[in-house]
Amino acid sequence: MRVPIRKSGQYTHSKPDRYITEKKLRECKDELEKLKYVVQQRAIVEVKRLAELGDFSENAEYQIAKGKLRGINARILELEQAVKNAVLISSGGNTDCIRIGHRVTIGMDSKQKTYLILGSMESTPGKGIISHTSPIGAALIGKKIGDTFTVKLAEKDVECEVLGIE
Repeated sequence: MRVPIRKSGQYTHSKPDRYITEKKLRECKDELEKLKYVVQQRAIVEVKRLAELGDFSENAEYQIAKGKLRGINARILELEQAVKNAVLISSGGNTDCIRIGHRVTIGMDSKQKTYLILGSMESTPGKGIISHTSPIGAALIGKKIGDTFTVKLAEKDVECEVLGIE
């Protein structure tokens, strides 16, 4: 079986975001435990069962099961690294300048928007949770109430002002 050769992309060698809340860390640990002790074990048993059927080159079910097991193992490694290298985000604290974990209200295009700045694993822009690496999140870090800044969104520059920090 030939494996496709893929060109490395823009994000191939980027380091994963280590900033994570305590809640998300618990979720990662729970998922890791479930994958290791339930899902992976079932997949291993299935691969062994299908391996006993014989010829690997023409055993499509075996190939599919091996692929699933590889995916599970990759996810386990990803979660282990995330848990091992996690930097916990503390909410609140000093509100002199914006940091990860703060809820920020900004004025943008004569509208007020409120964002919670977290790590990229937890960002949900539709719910107002943005990553500190997003264009707005990166521009907000280090700003104070009353500061204005310009951010490039959808090929246009938008003028913003920090109205509040929680």
